Amino acid sequence: MYNTKLLFFSFSIFLFIIGIHHLNFSSIDSENDYTSTPNFKHLIYPNIDSLRNEINNLNIQAEKFQLDNQQLSKLRLQLIKTRKAYKRVEFILEYFYPEHIKEYINGAPFDHLNPNPIEKKYNIDSYYNVTPEEYAKNIPLDYRDKDHFRGKTEIIHPIGLQVLDELIFSEKPETNELQIVDLTKKLTVDFQTIEYAIKKRMYIADFEVMEASRLELIRIFSMGITGFDTPGSLNAIDEAIFSLNGIQQVLEPLLIKSDSKDYENISFLFNKAVVFLEKNDSFDAFDRLTFLTSYINPLYKNLLKVQKELNIPSSSDKYEKTASWNAYSENIFSEDFLNPYYYSLLKAENDTPALNELGKQIFYDTSISKSGKISCASCHKPELAFTDGLPKSLTSTEGVYVSRNSPSLLNAVFSDRYFYDMRAYDLEEQAEHVIENHLEFNTNFPEILKKINTSTDYVVLFKVAFNNENNKITRSQFSAALSSYIISLQSFNSKFDQYVLGKTNKISNDVKKGFNLFMGKANCATCHFAPTFSGLVPPLYKENESEVLGVLKSPKILEVDSDLGRFNNGIAIDNYSVFNNSFKTTTVRNAELTAPYFHNGAYKTLDEVIDFYNEGGASGKGLSYEVPNQTLPSDKLNLSKKEIKQLKAFINSLTDNPFFDKKLQN
Repeated sequence: MYNTKLLFFSFSIFLFIIGIHHLNFSSIDSENDYTSTPNFKHLIYPNIDSLRNEINNLNIQAEKFQLDNQQLSKLRLQLIKTRKAYKRVEFILEYFYPEHIKEYINGAPFDHLNPNPIEKKYNIDSYYNVTPEEYAKNIPLDYRDKDHFRGKTEIIHPIGLQVLDELIFSEKPETNELQIVDLTKKLTVDFQTIEYAIKKRMYIADFEVMEASRLELIRIFSMGITGFDTPGSLNAIDEAIFSLNGIQQVLEPLLIKSDSKDYENISFLFNKAVVFLEKNDSFDAFDRLTFLTSYINPLYKNLLKVQKELNIPSSSDKYEKTASWNAYSENIFSEDFLNPYYYSLLKAENDTPALNELGKQIFYDTSISKSGKISCASCHKPELAFTDGLPKSLTSTEGVYVSRNSPSLLNAVFSDRYFYDMRAYDLEEQAEHVIENHLEFNTNFPEILKKINTSTDYVVLFKVAFNNENNKITRSQFSAALSSYIISLQSFNSKFDQYVLGKTNKISNDVKKGFNLFMGKANCATCHFAPTFSGLVPPLYKENESEVLGVLKSPKILEVDSDLGRFNNGIAIDNYSVFNNSFKTTTVRNAELTAPYFHNGAYKTLDEVIDFYNEGGASGKGLSYEVPNQTLPSDKLNLSKKEIKQLKAFINSLTDNPFFDKKLQN
């Protein structure tokens, strides 16, 4: 009998997300809120119905495959049809219900923590045959509160379309026939929750459709054509066609209302993009750079133009909230694409040049530390993209080192968790760890505040920055100043950025081919997401991923490094086996300047790093028994020497250290 426990979890997470906007804004789904805008429900519901039918057909075909393995080709064909139907509505489902989609419909195929653990036990069977609405009335209200379960969770296996893609397109899918049937059954039930939720909405408004469409363009580029959610079939190029068709169909009423030239231009771009995808359907050979510069970015910009022309607000404006993604950005690679103040306790209206200068002085001040010998800049040197060039960073004690390599601070603000082991949740907490570490600053905030409150220079600087009336410097002021400086350390103007932004047409063929390899065959972009090229997950860039690579003690020593990473960071919800040897996915921007590499600094050159990935990490080198939870695919990439050269050329083209030539140090 089908495991009804999963149904309980499905409806529970539905209850948590059904009234929550994808940007964590309250979505006021009432007639008063939307009557001034057209309702797009009638354009979306037919595609929802189509997806439901294809999911049901997938389950039927899976059962036929279980009885007769000769039905494999039909099963694969049905999965392709199901995924295409999903792609037509992905933009709107992900917009309203991202957590449910990630967990139950199209999440990554890895064991992970249950995002909605249930502490109490109920007679689950009693809920199996009731309607979602009846079911909802019987769930205690506190199950909608994620914080209620902080630290109380469990490891669950992945379900949904990505797992099915991996299994059905594996070399021997018949060995997983029972699992395939079970997963398709679960998918039919889990989709009922989504269907119920989307059809319960009274309105789907113009600002929601426009925003969902532009976010889908980001998703197509950063996750779709990279093969992120087609790990088995690599049918990413074909699926992108259905994603584009889906948003074009729903946008049509808005585009018709816009200027006729804009309508013609956007329709032309959509149609040409589809033709480009149809003519270039090879995953490895697909020219992703041309697709980005000729279709994705122009569509992204032109849809914004229509949005402004029709006076359609962004959800951040409508609900007066700070968003991670800037809905008014014109290019996916523009400097204002992400909002740094979403990631910090410091807000834009409180950040000033005076505060930034104060933060800069603190950053380079050795007197802040107990020994008076080290500052933030001791381990984060501007000429090295704010790293220190050492395998493991120095401490305040001569000859003693910390346990890990020093990561770059350029673009460090764009993260939801900090340090390699992700033990800090914001910039301010990150600073606290360094300040209190006995090997680093070896002090605390009371001592620091006592010191700077007796400094005439600091009292004056803080008075200018905060307009202090009583001249009393506080911890929050200290943290705000330091955060202001870290926020200013941004790097989005490399040669590659300039090319994508249209500021230059000079870029080598090796860089172009290297980018296409990075985003495709080399499998880099499935973890290092564009445009940050870090583990910050698109399209909302609100959550950081960590990965288990099985980094070796040395490229020449066939033994996995003993550092347990995230598993051992002291946070209860990370103390699970899936996070053994798991480390934050850092950016490859400015990698030309940030050697040595990885958390242990054991890899001195990019060639050594690329070779490690080319071999499939530790598992690919025959050490799967040491890292059974490796998230990096163990298959060899089979990159040629020429391709490695091109890949390095692209990575080096991301070098942009705007602080190198500036005299920042005092």
